[in-house]
Amino acid sequence: MSPPLHFLLLLFALSLSGSVRFGFGLGVGINYGQIANNLPSPSRVAVLLESISVSRVKLYDADPNVLEAFAGTGVQFIIGLGNEYLVNMSNANMAQSWIQANVQPYTGRTNITCVVVGNEVLTGNDTTMMEYLLPAMQGVYAALSDLGLEQQVIVTSAHSVGILSNSYPPSSGTFQANLGQYIQPLLNFHSMIGSPFLINAYPFFAYKGDPDQISLPYALFETNPGMTDPNTELHYDNMLYAQIDAVYAAMKAMGHVDIEIRISETGWPSKGDPDEVGASLQNAEAYNGNLLQRIARKEATPGRPSVPINVYVFALFNEDLKPGPTSERNYGLYYPNGTPVYNIGLQQGYLSGFSVSSALRQRNSMDLCILSILGMVEFLVWVLYS
Repeated sequence: MSPPLHFLLLLFALSLSGSVRFGFGLGVGINYGQIANNLPSPSRVAVLLESISVSRVKLYDADPNVLEAFAGTGVQFIIGLGNEYLVNMSNANMAQSWIQANVQPYTGRTNITCVVVGNEVLTGNDTTMMEYLLPAMQGVYAALSDLGLEQQVIVTSAHSVGILSNSYPPSSGTFQANLGQYIQPLLNFHSMIGSPFLINAYPFFAYKGDPDQISLPYALFETNPGMTDPNTELHYDNMLYAQIDAVYAAMKAMGHVDIEIRISETGWPSKGDPDEVGASLQNAEAYNGNLLQRIARKEATPGRPSVPINVYVFALFNEDLKPGPTSERNYGLYYPNGTPVYNIGLQQGYLSGFSVSSALRQRNSMDLCILSILGMVEFLVWVLYS
């Protein structure tokens, strides 16, 4: 049976108006940091993310205001358990109390899919935290299991790519020798419970540290000769994929080829201090725009061609209270007032109550005009065919 004429006309009109868009719902996730004093309310952020079809969000805590605001939206949440909680989470009662307070109340309402226990613990200087990382993960997993939630909420931790001592060529990737005592049992635990290994990877840092030797196009996913791994003959046209495969190689050297790597953070700053080479709006737009295109194509790394990259972009907003160099406060895709920092297809996003650009107002007026014409056409069709 052919579709009704009025339905075809509707699709035609929507395609003209741009209301049927290739949105941001590409399977990409986004980090929602809140180290700022000027961010919109979580309920407005929920509207923004719905408008750009983002369905995966990573928090650095378990903010109840955010989790409540997103109840019923279906957005998948990764919540964070800060490094300061690690010692306590090795205690079964405290771990269960945390899960009962921060996960269980949202069951069936807000879609919490993962708890990240600690962030970049192994590249810090606190050996106590390093020692408690695995017991904390085990405590959280046991608490989830006791409450029957271990199948819907996975447990993992996020690590800096700095845990590698060597990443070139990718097939020779190795972990720092002094971290082996912590990483080996972590990998065994990941393998046992079937959870992914999370990596925070920033080609920006590598380029900033050695701009004379590292190709900017290679770091930005732009056209470049790339490099061929002499051991595998695999060709790499960007640094992020090489970094991912270097971590896979390091895990293989520890006896594990059964754990998926996911990128919990990656991004590029739109502004930096004078000595932060490469931090610019143009480069940030190129990096994140090109990354989103590759995610949309479901690309995989050369070393794992059957596993599409799984990425959480850093970050949703510029965060004005983050310490450190200027770049730390300028990773956002959006300014706190709800406007995109640069153009990677986010103009269709909006926050109610904030100003709308004249171009967007013109587009909305065109939408209304075309839909009004559609109404008249549909009326004529009804007269002719009824």
